[in-house]
Amino acid sequence: MTSKISVEIAVLKLPYDYTCDGADRSPAITLGGVDPAVTESLAVIVNDPDAPGGGDFTHWLIWNIEPVRIIPESIPKDPEIAFPFSARQGTNSFGRVGYSGPCPPHGEEHRYDFRVYGLDTALDLPAGSSKKDLLDAIHGHVVQYGETYVVYGR
Repeated sequence: MTSKISVEIAVLKLPYDYTCDGADRSPAITLGGVDPAVTESLAVIVNDPDAPGGGDFTHWLIWNIEPVRIIPESIPKDPEIAFPFSARQGTNSFGRVGYSGPCPPHGEEHRYDFRVYGLDTALDLPAGSSKKDLLDAIHGHVVQYGETYVVYGR
């Protein structure tokens, strides 16, 4: 059975700086209820379910984050990062590693889901892996879960 993680981004409408139209940096994510007694690492998937072609457009994959209360903004876009914590990042739907911000078609507003998984292990998954690889790797290891969303339109 999984327990809940509260996931919060300070705003509902994502500011320009966190999008393809701005600085394209990752937003800060505040987490509540992460239990280090059961959660060894965290994984985050950011997805656009409103994307053309049926949704499922991935903007960010990051895993092996130590149990933290805040994932700060502006995480480096490197496959493996060592600061502000150690983690690995996957290849998003833009074909890039790290966070790539919302970039919906002009005249549309999309929802962006931020899903946080508390895992009972660190993953032996190479940096640059796909969303499918990450979902396969976390299967059977999710002990905590939380999600929120933001919107952005152009």
